[in-house]
Amino acid sequence: MDTTHCTVDGWVDAIPAPGPHGTAMFDLTVCPADADTLPDNAPDTVVSCTGTAAGIVHELLTGIQPGDLLRVTGDLVQPQTPGGPARLAVEVLEVLDTAPMLVLSDMVIDRYGDYCVIFDADTDAVPVFTARGTWVGLADNPDAITTLIDIHERVHGGDDR
Repeated sequence: MDTTHCTVDGWVDAIPAPGPHGTAMFDLTVCPADADTLPDNAPDTVVSCTGTAAGIVHELLTGIQPGDLLRVTGDLVQPQTPGGPARLAVEVLEVLDTAPMLVLSDMVIDRYGDYCVIFDADTDAVPVFTARGTWVGLADNPDAITTLIDIHERVHGGDDR
C-alpha cells in the first residue's frame, strides 16, 4: 500500500458522519492548485477522510458544515484499485473558511400541534392544513393562524375530516 504524508485543501460536501470506533468520516472535494487552467467540465477530485483524534472528531461532528473550506494534514493512502477513492487519515484539521449561513427563502412548512402551515416570503396569507392534509383554510396573516385553527376545532371537534 502506497502512503504519503500530505496537506490538502478542500470543501466539505456533506455533514461529517460518525464512523466506527469513535472516528468521524467525511469527503473532501480538493481545491486543485491549477484550477484556473482546468476545463470547466474537469471532474472533481474527492478524498475520503477519517479523523480519529478526539478533538478532531468533536470538531467534525459538531462544528463542520457542508461548504466549509478545510486544510487537512495526514497520511494519504492510495486506492488499492484504480478509480477507487484515496483515503486520508486526518492528523491536523484547520478551518480556512466557513460556508455562508443558509437563509430560508421561498417557503417554510411549520407545525401547530396537529396542523401544518406554509409560510411564503412573497405573501402574508398562510395556508393551513391538518397534519393528514385536510384543508382548513387560508389565514390572512400569521397572526390569524390560531383563530383559524380554533374555528376548525369548534366546528369539526378536532377531527381530521
